[in-house]
Amino acid sequence: MSNVRRVLAVILLLGAAGAFASAQSSILPVDQVKAGMTGKGRTVFEGSRIEEFDADILGVLTNNSPKRSVIIARLRGKVLETAGVIAGMSGSPVYVDGRMIGAVAFSFPYAKEAIAGITPIGEMMAIPTDKGPAPEGRSAPNIPFTPSLSLGRLLEIQKDALSAPESFSAQGQALVPLKIPLMFGGFSSRAIDAATPFFSRLGFQPVKGGGGGQAAEKTLVPDLTLREGDPVTVQLVDGDLDLSAVGTVTYVNGNDVLAFGHPLYNLGPVDYGMAKAKIITVVPTLDNSFKLAATGAPVGAFTQDRSSGARGEIGRAPKFVPLNIRMLGAGGAVREFKLKLANDKILTPVLVNMSLLTLLGAEVRAVDDLTLEMQSDIYLDNGADIKLENMFSGNFDAAVQDVAGLMTAAVFFLTSNEFKAVGIHRIDLSLRASEQLRFGSLERVWLDAYEAGPGETINVKVYVRTFRGETLHEDVPLTVPSLPAGTEFQLVVGDAAAMQAIEVGQYRATGVVPRNLDQVVRLLGNLRKNNRIYFKVIAPKPGLFLRGEEMPSLPPAMKSLFASPRAASSSPTEITMSTLGEFQVQVPFLFKGSASIPIRIRK
Repeated sequence: MSNVRRVLAVILLLGAAGAFASAQSSILPVDQVKAGMTGKGRTVFEGSRIEEFDADILGVLTNNSPKRSVIIARLRGKVLETAGVIAGMSGSPVYVDGRMIGAVAFSFPYAKEAIAGITPIGEMMAIPTDKGPAPEGRSAPNIPFTPSLSLGRLLEIQKDALSAPESFSAQGQALVPLKIPLMFGGFSSRAIDAATPFFSRLGFQPVKGGGGGQAAEKTLVPDLTLREGDPVTVQLVDGDLDLSAVGTVTYVNGNDVLAFGHPLYNLGPVDYGMAKAKIITVVPTLDNSFKLAATGAPVGAFTQDRSSGARGEIGRAPKFVPLNIRMLGAGGAVREFKLKLANDKILTPVLVNMSLLTLLGAEVRAVDDLTLEMQSDIYLDNGADIKLENMFSGNFDAAVQDVAGLMTAAVFFLTSNEFKAVGIHRIDLSLRASEQLRFGSLERVWLDAYEAGPGETINVKVYVRTFRGETLHEDVPLTVPSLPAGTEFQLVVGDAAAMQAIEVGQYRATGVVPRNLDQVVRLLGNLRKNNRIYFKVIAPKPGLFLRGEEMPSLPPAMKSLFASPRAASSSPTEITMSTLGEFQVQVPFLFKGSASIPIRIRK
């Protein structure tokens, strides 16, 4: 039996060696490529039919970048003479005498002829085949925690996270990577316009197209095959919206796929969806002709994003972040949306913001009065569940912006934390919309006593003027804290913003930079809500404020311990007013206003 196994092993080894030798024999190394050779390229200009174009080899630029070469060729055929080198051709394979030399990947901006740069196939085949998870060591922006992030602020934070393509191209005198058409299917023009500067500087060409909506052809059992020259997309958003980057397959060996010929982001190990595509047409333009495409069925995942291109595996399932949205409209109608977002610490928060702005903006009135009540669960891969709840009200889509800002901030601070890689298993978001403003303003606070002994109860009445012109009141009992006779403490009544402003003065800190993942989760779970009346008891007792945490009423020995440089990773702030208690009352509207009432301990 052992002899049979040895024979089978030898046969399999010889078969693998033969397949490798066959694959190697179809490759023409770059040092054998000479000026004057004539090649044939493969790409799709319309539909799914692969067509050939001519490639006249002009020469080889050695050391175009450190220890890398680029083959220069003049492309001819089909629309190339009029459209030039086309965005979306990235990865189109080129052959000389039936042997592959590389992939179309570069062009000269504003060139009058289709002069292309071809990445040698040997450099693409050197892309690692490791399919492990992305590393945890990517740098994270060290910014103070905030409960909301607009798309503009998020893109500003992320502007240095990814390297932009080289800028020596204004006069068209340098080879630059071909732009990658980024097809926005179902996204609003406003969301696209806001994100365009971010994606454009990374070498993408945003295009408003179709797609998304759980298209029927994408739900059928897919054909898990790709050919050299086929269009292929990197899926960043799938489902009821679609966001896909369009390129071309360069090389296929079994389930192994090489594409693009230049980087997407050059992030190394990634986990992006890979899908087929159908080219609708080539759109010739004066500055940058491009392929207009529609995303097709998923076929696998891209696992590497390197300077020489992307590598993927057919049949591999990428890890998306599901985003499920359920919206109850003003008329009682329920609308549900299901999205799958690329799992990436840099891109996922951007995709959350753009998706919510688009979907919510399409479902509610954009310029009139609107109130949104939201509840969300963010489920993490480690089993944790972060619950978010709030109410937003305003006009000119202010409520939509606020919901998107909160969800964006939550995802950003989770995925971009510098302490521990955290995977988001699923995001569920429920919204209830009403087409009216719902505000309540503090009118006055009444106490039945302004002097009391420790442990006694003071009855507090908070009077609020509502958006309907009614005056309501909330009755709240307050237990007097144990303080020395004659001590005066403060009862602060206010909204979420007022409480934050008071704490800025109390702690003399403008922001908190989280010190670990647990604190990120705790900060998100304890976010103050707009439909709450907050009560805070503050007394003149010394304490410390350290890395976002108040340590009130510390004994002198404990205070010295925490303040010691050996114990603290950062310098604590000494505070003279400590928080002795905080509680809240929920109301069915956005509460606005604040008041501070002094109370004295009876002698």
